[in-house]
Amino acid sequence: MTLVTWSWFFLIIYIGGMLTIGVLAQRRVKHADDFATARSSYGPLFLALAFSATTVSGATFLGMPGLSYTWGLTTMWAVFLTPVGLGLGMLLTMRLITQSGHRFGNRSIPEYLGDRYQSEGIRVLVSLFSLLLCFYLAGQLVSGLVMFEILLGMPPLWALVITTTVLLIYVVLGGAHADIIADGVQACMMLLVAVVVMVLFLVGFGLELGESARSGFLGLVDNLATQDEHLVGVLNTKTPLYHSWWSIVSLVISLIPLGVLPHLGNKLWALKESADQSRFLSFTMIFILILAMLTLGGLLARALMGNALFAEGANSNHALPMLFIELFPTWLAALVGVGVLAAIMSTADGLVVSSSQTIANDLYRRTIAPRLKHPPSEAQLDRQVLYISRVATVVVLLVCAAIAWAWVETNVMLIIWIGTGGIMSAFAGSLVFGALWRGVTRAGAYAGLVSGFVSFLILHAQLLNPAWFPPGVLHDVVAWLYLEGVNPFSCSAIAGLTSVVFTIIVSKATRPLPEPHVRALFEGV
Repeated sequence: MTLVTWSWFFLIIYIGGMLTIGVLAQRRVKHADDFATARSSYGPLFLALAFSATTVSGATFLGMPGLSYTWGLTTMWAVFLTPVGLGLGMLLTMRLITQSGHRFGNRSIPEYLGDRYQSEGIRVLVSLFSLLLCFYLAGQLVSGLVMFEILLGMPPLWALVITTTVLLIYVVLGGAHADIIADGVQACMMLLVAVVVMVLFLVGFGLELGESARSGFLGLVDNLATQDEHLVGVLNTKTPLYHSWWSIVSLVISLIPLGVLPHLGNKLWALKESADQSRFLSFTMIFILILAMLTLGGLLARALMGNALFAEGANSNHALPMLFIELFPTWLAALVGVGVLAAIMSTADGLVVSSSQTIANDLYRRTIAPRLKHPPSEAQLDRQVLYISRVATVVVLLVCAAIAWAWVETNVMLIIWIGTGGIMSAFAGSLVFGALWRGVTRAGAYAGLVSGFVSFLILHAQLLNPAWFPPGVLHDVVAWLYLEGVNPFSCSAIAGLTSVVFTIIVSKATRPLPEPHVRALFEGV
């Protein structure tokens, strides 16, 4: 059978499995809180699998191999530093968010922040910021489109329609339960693919001996060096993503708020026992490090295929799937391809749930419903929120599908950072630093949110022009910031530090939160 035939065979099995999970998960959804958080329902190992699967996304399977195919060994910094930044952020914030979130009955990160700072305005502001995750979701849909297009030979528009439809059905049915169960199962497939890629890379599978006659990993390095010496450098001065040591440091700083983004932070409340937080975090770091090793696939693809993916009509996002097609029998390439599709879906479903909750919970339940002329009863409100959650899921997916279609030629990793960079920068002060320092005030939280988000926007859009300033120190600083603008990691790190600074300065100058509230927040943390 051909690759297309095998791909359809495995795809039908996969889609059937996802829809079955949606139906089974629907039985666990008794009320709106079940749909939103699956509160206290899963153990540390399974939840770590689900959390890891949601974290790595299509960016890890397509975007990161695409970057390593393009820029070489220097991209491995991201592999080892991603678990560091993510783990540090979760270590700092997880206990406070989990404990306070359960106490307040929170269903989302925007709702948690609103209660943390006793501010409805903060909840609404963070909710609106959170809608930027539509770009993150659009990046996942682009990844799904790529996989369907390569494996099934399907026109891009139909590939996008199928990706969106599968997501739509099983998330609408089961909400957070469908998200977590599906992601836990898919993580096992993804880990298997990652291990296979690591082995292929280390043995230099498929490579012929070069002039150096070195085999395995060393032969692969020789091959890359022959193509371009920049591909084997510790840094790569040909790209602003990895051209300096600041670029590497900024990776860690920018990723600290990653674990508390709305689509990930809401999973923390699904952990059955708070005492298992350390085990959950340890499992998560191990799984994410293994999954990040998929970046190695892009290096092996570059060694095997040379510059082929830079040709007209090709795309570096295709590096990993094309590697599988190059090396494996057709049935195995199709099976592994479905594993990549699982990675894409595992992040997309979490994004859909969190985005729908922004609309149904943060904006309707907490903001609109109390102001209605005839506010609904608790039972009526719960039914309304559950209904709105499902309708919002449909609307969010359709909007994100349109964004994906418009950005289909862009590297998946860079699409995703348009959505996540601004939010992570905004969260650095109010959410991450606010978990460390009791003295963050309501005004300080506002200042951190706005300064972080606006700073990222100004830097990444390169709105500062060095030509506006005369020669001197200020001109040099602005010129450096302008050049860093194309690097979303650097922009996010700078904007995140800006958020923390503004949070501290404004908090020192404004009225603190009521002491009983602060004491209750941090009790036992």
